Order: sequence, then structure tokens, then C-alpha cells
Amino acid sequence: MLKSIMTLFVVLFLSQELTAQINKQKVEALYIPLADHYAALVAYERYSKDMKYADYKIIQMKNWDLLRAYFLSGEVDMAYVMSPLAMDMYRVKPNFKWVGLMHRDGNALAINDLMNNRVKLPKFRRDRKPDEKVAKTLKELYKESKVPTQIGIPHILSTHSVVLYKYLKEYGVNIHFKLNKNVEVQGITIAPPKSPAFIKSKSSRAIPAAFEQSLPWADVVETQGYGYVAWYSKDVMEHKDGHVECIALATDKAIKTKFDAIKEVMYYIKKAGADIEKARKVGGEELDEIVKIIRKHIKAHTKNAIIASLDYDLYVINYKNLNIDKDGLKQIMDYAYEGNIIKEKIDISTFADERFDEK
Repeated sequence: MLKSIMTLFVVLFLSQELTAQINKQKVEALYIPLADHYAALVAYERYSKDMKYADYKIIQMKNWDLLRAYFLSGEVDMAYVMSPLAMDMYRVKPNFKWVGLMHRDGNALAINDLMNNRVKLPKFRRDRKPDEKVAKTLKELYKESKVPTQIGIPHILSTHSVVLYKYLKEYGVNIHFKLNKNVEVQGITIAPPKSPAFIKSKSSRAIPAAFEQSLPWADVVETQGYGYVAWYSKDVMEHKDGHVECIALATDKAIKTKFDAIKEVMYYIKKAGADIEKARKVGGEELDEIVKIIRKHIKAHTKNAIIASLDYDLYVINYKNLNIDKDGLKQIMDYAYEGNIIKEKIDISTFADERFDEK
């Protein structure tokens, strides 16, 4: 009799579990292989099985333009996007909302050997700040050659462009994102994984060059010995919690039909962010586990570069305070508009959906 009762309980339990799995709603999210999106990877690997409402799937995209087109097609539910690009997408087709942050801070300027021969950066990365040295070198190079120094960026509509614009403006250096021989700096689009090769190839031809990219690519060139991190974006675009960078978007349709599932995904992204924060602080096996998860999805990110990017003492990217931050987004938007990076401003209050915040 007892055996029959236990069997019945097992059958009922498995039936409930199967029903729960069947009732889950698929939530597909697009991401780019950057440190910006590490929390999405950790959430997927650690917590997708615990989700009651969401059948969470992540889809890696090769570049930002493909991600933009795919998301705006309406075929997926979510995307993790650089904030200027997201604002421009919203300007063109406002059929989605901003539902949270993916991280704060997290990009850096890297320079090649030829530039550093003039700049002479401090030995330790913690001592490198966005002072006048790099800007002064860019001015000198232009004065000598009348040729703009090329600085690679992931996309014109990137937070990286905004940070670079703000830094150069402070020291009177002009930047243009199209070919223009009358400025000291030309910003050119370079896919993040190709940015280390970009400055390495320039060095081989004795041409000064730099790039402003998300982590860990700046750390890749330094850990592999053919470039240097000049400064980190957190010291340029200062904000009490770290500046806004990549944000999470969800389509209006997904919010309407899959609200609980989207909210659950955002909850676990924040939980995964807390996991990363804990692991980087304690190090050891906990950090090794995070590195394994990242490298499972992004093999191009070396272990050393990931650990360098997550260095707790430097603290140049963080996964805290991932709720909607209107003031933080306005900071980015105002500089993006001033620098002619975005064509017009948007209504942030209409763009943001604060129902996904964790109180």
C-alpha cells in the first residue's frame, strides 16, 4: 500500500513538472560576444532550468547591424544593445521598451606600441587615467603628418563613440566618424574581435592606431603583449553607480503576451550579475566557474583576458544596480546628441518600462 502511495506521489510530481515545462513560454534573446553580456550567459547556464515561466534561449549575433535587423523584424523577444544604438532603433521603430541594464561601465581605449612610445603610460593599469597624454599625442601626430589617427569603434551608434567624443572634446581634439582629413581623429567601425588584429597590423606598418572597445578586447592586447590599455570608460563618463552601457530591450508584443517570462529573465540576469560580482571578489574556484561558462559560449575570450576584465581591484565593469536608470541614460543621450552620434533625442520616460525593476 505504502509503495503504491509513493508511486502515485512520484507520478503526480512528474506530471506537474511536465505541465510546468509545457506551459513555459519561449523567450529568445540576442547578444553580442562581449563582457557586456556575461550576465546573460551565466543566467542561461545556471538558472534557465529554474525558470517557471520562461523557456530562455540566447542567440549570439556576429555584429550589431545584424542584431538590429533581426530584433526589429519582430522574430525574437529580447535583445541586449548598446544604449545609443537602442535609442536610434526606438526613433525609427518604437515597438519595444527598455526593461533594464546588462552592466555598467566596461569599455576602454587601447593604443599600440607606436603611440605608447610617445604617451609613456604608467606601468600599472590602475594608475592610467584619461589625462591629456593620449590627446596631446593625437594632436602631435596630426600636426606632423596631416593624417588623422584611426581609432576603431564597434559602431558609430555606440556608447564607445560617446565616451571617446567626450574625452577628446575635453582636450580640444576633433573626431569625425567619416573620412575627413581636417580632423585629428577618424573613428572607424571595427568588429570587436578584429580590433586587436587592427592595431597589431598598424604596428607592423609603423602606423599609430588605437581602438575604443568593450572588454575584454583592450585587455586581450595587453595580456598578449602588443598593445596597452590607456584608460577605462568609467573614468571618462563618470557616474555614481557606473555609466549606462548595454541595455536590455523587449518587444511590445513580448511584454504583452509574455510579461511574467520577461520579468523572470530580467530577475535571473540580475541574480547572475550578483554571482559574477561575488566570484570576482572571492576568486578561486568561483571565478573559474564563471570563466568556464563564458568560454563555453565565447571561446575567443581568453581566460587571462576575462580575469583581467573582471579584476576586482580595478573594477572597470560592474553588474550591480541593473534597474532602469533614466538619469544615467540621459547622460549618454545628451553627449551622443551633442557629438552628432544620434540624430535626435527620445522621450526616455516613454522608452522605459519600470515594471521590470526589482524593488
